[in-house]
Amino acid sequence: SKAKKVLLELANQNAVLLLEKEQPPGPIAELQHHLSLTSLPRRIEGIDLSTTGGTEPVGSLVVFIDGQPAKSEYRKYRIRTVSGPDDYASLKEVLERRLKRLLSEKKTLPDLIFVDGGKGQLNLARQVLKSLNLSEIPVCSLAKKEEIIFSAQHPDGLRLEPTSGALRLLQQIRDEAHRFAISFHRQRRLKRSLSSQLDGIAGLGPVRKKKLLKTFGNVKTISQTPLEALAKILGRKLAESVKQQLS
Repeated sequence: SKAKKVLLELANQNAVLLLEKEQPPGPIAELQHHLSLTSLPRRIEGIDLSTTGGTEPVGSLVVFIDGQPAKSEYRKYRIRTVSGPDDYASLKEVLERRLKRLLSEKKTLPDLIFVDGGKGQLNLARQVLKSLNLSEIPVCSLAKKEEIIFSAQHPDGLRLEPTSGALRLLQQIRDEAHRFAISFHRQRRLKRSLSSQLDGIAGLGPVRKKKLLKTFGNVKTISQTPLEALAKILGRKLAESVKQQLS
């Protein structure tokens, strides 16, 4: 009957509500609680740097929305202000470029910024936010090995249980930012090493080298291009030198 159906639906709704009450809060709610945030950190932006061997330093920015990676919003950064391994200067550059871009394009600002590292990285990030009048955006950092969280509310560090959903979310963001930074760094180094195969060819200066790479995309394609096609761009003699160097 209709009355029985209504009663069954009510019973189902009550069972769902009871289940929701009993379930522990989700990772972002738990994170909000531990960091004493005024609102849910639904949009978290995580930054990592890669400077293996001190060459081609790069930065990565990953975005997590409601605890899930939003890969279309990830960003890569070639570090411009630093040539060697200087994590602090690199972090400052990436953070400034990201926030200035969001402000100029009137895009959504993050509810929480997450940086890999300890107190030093946290304090630097807070200084950058202050300089841009964005001190209201909270920041936290996660120190490697000890897995201790630092934030404005926890300047001496907060240690969560390994099973904590909030800690696992931060670890996931850190690992994803790290993976993204390293893959970009590898791409850059590979591109540089391929490009360097064209170095030392007499008559092939930076302008022609750039034109070659722009036309054919990469060194592998250049090496497979017929001599006649290369000769149209470089002239026969230089085209022969290039083919010889890459053979």
